[in-house]
Amino acid sequence: MKEITVRYFAMFRENAGLSVETLQSDAVTAADVFKATVSRHGSTEPLGHCKVAINDVMASWDSPISDGDVVLLFPPVAGG
Repeated sequence: MKEITVRYFAMFRENAGLSVETLQSDAVTAADVFKATVSRHGSTEPLGHCKVAINDVMASWDSPISDGDVVLLFPPVAGG
């Protein structure tokens, strides 16, 4: 089990009802963290539309997660 901190932004923050939480998790990748938070807080946004950062560095969904990491979840951003 790893202790990770998850920071939520925009709709993820609204769904979770908080902006940050610490979780005990057996997540191996950033995608595992996303799936765990979706089942925990609910979200209808597909993983492929969202972005992730680990320890303030943009990452891919298959990036590994280590004990003590901070995972940031960003919803899709519309722009023009």
